[in-house]
Amino acid sequence: MAAMHGTHLLVGSTLPARVQLGAKMWLCEAALQYGVWERSEVRPRAGWMVMGKSARPSPLEVCRFIAVFLSLFPSVSLQCKILKCNSDFWASTSNSGPEEEFCTALRAYNSCVRRTARTCRGDLTYHSAQHGIEDLMSQHNCSKEGPTSQPRARTPPPPPPPQLLPDSQERSDGPEVCHYERSLLRHTAPPNYTHCGFFGDPHLRTFGDDFQTCKVEGAWPLIHNKYLSVQVTNTPVVPGSLATATSKLTIIFKNFQECVDQKMYHAETDELPAAFADGSKNGGERHGANTLRVVEKVPGQHVEIQARYIGTTIVVRQVGHYLTFAVRMPEEVVNSVEEGDNQDLYLCLHGCPANQRIDFRNFRAHAAEAHGVGRTRSGTMAHGFTYQSAKAKCKERLPVEDLYFQSCVFDLLSSGDINFTMAAYYAFEDVKMLHSNSNRYHIFEKDAFPGNAAPMGKDLLSLFFLNCLTVLLWMECCSVNL
Repeated sequence: MAAMHGTHLLVGSTLPARVQLGAKMWLCEAALQYGVWERSEVRPRAGWMVMGKSARPSPLEVCRFIAVFLSLFPSVSLQCKILKCNSDFWASTSNSGPEEEFCTALRAYNSCVRRTARTCRGDLTYHSAQHGIEDLMSQHNCSKEGPTSQPRARTPPPPPPPQLLPDSQERSDGPEVCHYERSLLRHTAPPNYTHCGFFGDPHLRTFGDDFQTCKVEGAWPLIHNKYLSVQVTNTPVVPGSLATATSKLTIIFKNFQECVDQKMYHAETDELPAAFADGSKNGGERHGANTLRVVEKVPGQHVEIQARYIGTTIVVRQVGHYLTFAVRMPEEVVNSVEEGDNQDLYLCLHGCPANQRIDFRNFRAHAAEAHGVGRTRSGTMAHGFTYQSAKAKCKERLPVEDLYFQSCVFDLLSSGDINFTMAAYYAFEDVKMLHSNSNRYHIFEKDAFPGNAAPMGKDLLSLFFLNCLTVLLWMECCSVNL
């Protein structure tokens, strides 16, 4: 086992893929060599006996070791998606508890592993996990039939509260520099918090409260500054259409003083983890680690990442098959640009490039003129939604006809996916939670497209006079001919 730990320290996640694959093969071989058990023929109760004379690790220890290894090096098993199964099982069995809870966690682990069978069929780690589960079920007399609820990490009872010193007002969970508002100079103005949101097909609300509808297929950066980077990957919703939505999201928190280690959070469709990529839920081993943490609000649907050391809150949701993103961030952090870095491409700061923007007012006008045809941008039929029925559906959740309502109508007509109704609804709910100015919750067309009405009026007036001039000239020509 010492040899295994020694190699664990030498293998790094930055090594080439071939070396990481070799590490994975070595891990599985080691698991087979050190973790091959047979049922005891002496004891009447099914148990475990290590082959050989010397003591070997228990199956649970090997499973935990595999889970930790895969959590630390997710790229090793990224293809077969077994990372979440192992990290959940590790979290749920990290502390001792009743045998029933262990069996429930083991059955949940078994169900999770079975769901990965198609992509993990040729993976040695997957087969090792399969055999390990069967053996653990025999050892703990666990039935294969029974509750398989999502395993929960069992937290030990909280320690008694520490005795406060006379001049202590509250317990500090990190240095003052790791608490953004506390670290500000006294008698300074409170920070100005800004908001950015990205949702639906897709719609962007920038830190400056600009509202845009964009194409942006593929990978695009939302945020990049001294403290963190956020990137999304958008995939087509309907083949042949310009409609895209977010299927992957990656957030990197950079290490910061004595507060946090570098951490990465990665989510994709049907995989919204409640932890960072390394399996941890906070900022690491530094004194202010608890000022960065992942909080699962609704399993598989809603995660909140709190980064108090930079005064930032991030909300990630899965609605239907796609992800949404929302952030509350101090203006100072938003503008903390690294020297020499070109910020033009970061969507939350400057919006989508002009050639990637879609004017959904034109689309809406065409849809309204269609009188129930309900065509998408590609010209194909929407899935049962006309302009009026889309408006009625969006009105159920978004009674105010602002740009969130308009984006909901746009998404239903362009994709036919009813889940986009809830994406717009939750995006607005996140605005109410994260935006610092309640007067700016709603954005209307007159706010998003200022100065648009006056030019349109001038154009109509010019057209009227031009028509009048044309009629007069025609009458003059007719009178001359007569």
